[in-house]
Amino acid sequence: MISKVGLWIDHRKCIIVFVYSSNIEKKIITSHAEKHLSRSHGKSSAVPFESQMVKADDRQARHFTGQLNTYYDEVISYLDKAESILIFGPGEAKTELLKRTSKHKLKATIEALENADKMTDDQIIAKVKQHNFK
Repeated sequence: MISKVGLWIDHRKCIIVFVYSSNIEKKIITSHAEKHLSRSHGKSSAVPFESQMVKADDRQARHFTGQLNTYYDEVISYLDKAESILIFGPGEAKTELLKRTSKHKLKATIEALENADKMTDDQIIAKVKQHNFK
């Protein structure tokens, strides 16, 4: 059983740090989610009604949300054996992940949800090590 897990997350990448009694392990997960889809042909067009070549905004948003949910589910799959979790990151992804965890009924306690800017892997590991888990 992993006792402590800390993760830094945004919409593009998640870095999970597993703290075992004797060592630390790091896992990087990328989302592959595309927020802004481009034209079907990838070029500007001189043809009238060019706007019809780009998918509707609501369709793009649903597609992006679906990609993010798949990403969050993959992240959550690594949290099954944790007892305590620290979640931090720069944007909305951390709160979206928190909402998604309620559907998975994690056994772990989410101790904190913190704002954090972009960080290097070493800074993330140091933050998780320094966090006072209960």
